[in-house]
Amino acid sequence: MSDYRLSEDPADLDLDRIAVWISTDAYWAKGRTREVVERSFANSAPVGLYAPDGRQVAVARIVSDLATFAWLCDVYVDPGHRGRGLGTILANWSVEWAERHGIKRVILATVDAHGVYAKAGFTPIGHPERWMEIDTRPPFG
Repeated sequence: MSDYRLSEDPADLDLDRIAVWISTDAYWAKGRTREVVERSFANSAPVGLYAPDGRQVAVARIVSDLATFAWLCDVYVDPGHRGRGLGTILANWSVEWAERHGIKRVILATVDAHGVYAKAGFTPIGHPERWMEIDTRPPFG
């Protein structure tokens, strides 16, 4: 992780940066309002990665029942810090977080980062025919 600092403390989050990242650059959440971003992080287990100068450069959150299930989502690395393994650090964090809570299933969805998550042990979902969803968002463009 070199000089980056990982923090699970919600007080460390730079919600101004996160709201911009999520609402303007994250393909899965473009247009998400600041209020929704704040509420989603307030009701999740967040993590931030911070550069040596203290500025937040990456974020992720887990939604969980804290017993049987966890969903890793809103994983975002600032474009200026991509290619340094920060996504893998966040993926590994999610696995460790689940282990600390005794959770056996962690899921996520990605369009293009399968290799990043595979490094942390994620595999394609088993028995996708069993899973269903309601998704009223417009398709990703």
